[in-house]
Amino acid sequence: MNHDTDLLWLNEPPRWERDAAAGRLRLWPAGRTDFWQRTHYGFEADNGHALLAELDGDVVLTSRVTAHPRHRYDHAGLLLRLSPACWIKTSVEFEPDGPNRLGAVVTNAQASDWSTQPLAREITTVWFRLRREGRDVIADSSLDGEHWEQLRMARLQELGETGPLQIGLYACSPTAAGFMAEFDHFDCRPGRMSNCMTSSRIP
Repeated sequence: MNHDTDLLWLNEPPRWERDAAAGRLRLWPAGRTDFWQRTHYGFEADNGHALLAELDGDVVLTSRVTAHPRHRYDHAGLLLRLSPACWIKTSVEFEPDGPNRLGAVVTNAQASDWSTQPLAREITTVWFRLRREGRDVIADSSLDGEHWEQLRMARLQELGETGPLQIGLYACSPTAAGFMAEFDHFDCRPGRMSNCMTSSRIP
């Protein structure tokens, strides 16, 4: 990946804005948008909004996400995607009647799973990190950007030891519009944790 690699929209949202001075991207998803495939709920959705870079090889993606949710399951975070049938996303999903859900969704062969843990509702800002290391993807989270905890280690069936992928930011409003998500401290670097060198930029 070259320095300052551009990011491209998958399903561009109806409204978004870049604050260049603050290094921040704000995104308002359309209603009834999601990335999910079949499992338990039965529905198939591939219309969430994602800003992605096309890369080849190992990569580490990090960003700080601040959520301003309005409806159940509003969520925003990071996405690594091979196809509509194979991807991983990590985020906090809003629950109006209890703790929010911090976790990851792994989709293989067009079937999604969802691993979660509770997160106090007063926590609105979370750091996320996705790492592609060969055929494996590791999702981590942090409350301060320094102390990280692993959320998930997964094998994506369409991911080889090397080869292209798409990776970046995303946000969805499965119920209705009104949610706003903010992303900053975006850092996308080739290689593994020990030898990452260059960054991408939010356009």
